[in-house]
This record gives sequence, structure tokens and C-alpha cells, in this order.
Amino acid sequence: MKILVTGGLGYIGSHTVVELLEEGYEVIIVDNLVNSKREVLDKIKKITGIAVTFYEYDLCDKEKINLVFDKEKIDAVIHFAGLKAVGESVEKPLLYYQNNLISTLNLLEAMQKHNVKKIVFSSSATVYGNPKSLPIYEDFSLSATNPYGNTKLIIENILTDLYKSDNSFDITILRYFNPIGSHKSGLLGEDPNGIPNNLMPYIVRVATHELDVLNIYGSDYDTVDGTGVRDYIHVLDLANGHVLALKNNKSGLKIYNLGTGKGTSVLELVTMFEKVTGLKINKKIVSRREGDVAACYASNEKASKELGFKPKYNIEDMCLDSYNYIKKSKEIN
Repeated sequence: MKILVTGGLGYIGSHTVVELLEEGYEVIIVDNLVNSKREVLDKIKKITGIAVTFYEYDLCDKEKINLVFDKEKIDAVIHFAGLKAVGESVEKPLLYYQNNLISTLNLLEAMQKHNVKKIVFSSSATVYGNPKSLPIYEDFSLSATNPYGNTKLIIENILTDLYKSDNSFDITILRYFNPIGSHKSGLLGEDPNGIPNNLMPYIVRVATHELDVLNIYGSDYDTVDGTGVRDYIHVLDLANGHVLALKNNKSGLKIYNLGTGKGTSVLELVTMFEKVTGLKINKKIVSRREGDVAACYASNEKASKELGFKPKYNIEDMCLDSYNYIKKSKEIN
């Protein structure tokens, strides 16, 4: 099978591409490099020994994405591409709605035009808003507390309506939680352009003295230590979840949580990073960030039962692998 991976040079996308190649799939990547780097292509080749076809296109350009489908015989799509920072989405809502929705509509139109009916969509736990209870199950009511989450929710609704209009589509929506960690080779990891919006790369840059201090947004939540609790999942487990979703022969519209089923607070994660690396993280408690929820972690029972999804890595692994990536890429001793 030939798989189109949008956003395939990004953090989660690149790890999934490696997993796909190692499983024998042929991969085509489309990425506009807004939050990724071209050098990731070479790293993917170094890990797998395979040179991947790459198009530096923006999905918001309808002509360009149709050119890819015209040229390549695509069998299925894994759709990662999109802007993804909660805080930025609150500041720039129109940018998020325009980019994430138009790019997805263009992609789906191109798929429909070229009779490509299988897609795995990278959604998010943000679609659960402030969950009524924990852990979170797939049948919980949906809402969003920020524009980023709302774009994911709108796209889920678009995919649902598309399936209702044509049930020959095979659509899998993966709602995942907080990916961290890096490839075991140390060649791939989370290295966003500019100031990081996610916790682990921010911790990393404070550890390497690229940034002065880690701001912890709120210490008065109703959690174990007052800081936000999230379900951190190793990016390799997440990548494996996408391959399992692709292999799943159950047709129709399917929705799965991909998480570990356990919550870890911000302070617990920072403490574990300090423990496994021996590095001290300079941190400061600041006011809560608009759009954040107190706690969010998954039930992964459905994914386990229907996909055979079983996370292999724990928080210590995630911190160690993140540090391994730092040492490789930043030459930290």
C-alpha cells in the first residue's frame, strides 16, 4: 500500500513514517515545513535505509494537493498536518480556522476526486473540553475550550458527515493525548521551530539553557499537586497506534483514544526528567493559561480491544528518550 502522510516531517508524523516504512508500506510525505525541518527526511532514511518521496506543498493550495494525487497512486491517507498550539490558537483564532479547516477540506476533496476512501485522522483529546469525569471514554460529550480544539472538533464533524453521505469511506479518528519522547536512535524527536508550545521541548530547552525558565501555568488546580494533569504517551506508542489503525479491517467510521490511561502532573513530569537526567530545571509558577483544563487522561480500553493497542513505554522511558535526543542533536554531555 502507498500511504500519503500529511505533516510527515513533523514530530508525530516523522515517527509514524518510520513505523510505516518498517512495516513495509510505501510512504509519500506532504509537508509545508512551517513547523518541521527538511533534514528530518535524511534522518528517516538513516533509520530505515529508505528514501521517501517528499512534496514541499501546503494543503491550503488545492492545485498542489491534487497534483500529488494525480502523480501518485495513493491507497490511504494519514492526516497530521495542521497548526496545533492551544495558546497561539486563542491569540490567533482566524489563522487556526483558516489553516486547519481549509487544508483538510482540500485534502478530502482531492481524496474524493481520486477515489481514495481510507483516512486516519490525527485528532486530539481537546475535543472533550472539560471532561465530566476521568478517565475519558470515546462516547463522552464533546466540546472545545479553545480554537485549536474546536478545529479538531469541526473536522471530526466534517468526517462524520462525509461518511454519512458515502459509507464506502473508511475513516478512523484517533484522539490522542500528550505525546512525548523520541525515537530510540536519538535521531528523531520534538524540535519545534521558535519557542515551543508543548511541555517536554520547553523543559528540554531550559535544560540546555536555550531558555531561562519553565513557566508552569497554574498551581491551584484540583489535582495531586495543583498543576495540570495530562496523559503523556510515548511518541513510538502513538506511531504504532496509527499503523494498527491502518491495518484494522473493520470498515466504517471508527473513533479511538490513544493514551496510557494514567495521568501525570506537570510537576511530576519535571521531577522525573530531573531524576533521570541529573539536570536541574529552573521553573516558575505563573497564572493559569486560558483554554487549559485541570486534568485529562484517557481510557484506552476500546483501542486495546479493537486495535490491539498496548502502550509499551512509561514516563521514565519518555524522559530518558527525550534526553537521548537532546544529547544527540545538541551535543549535551
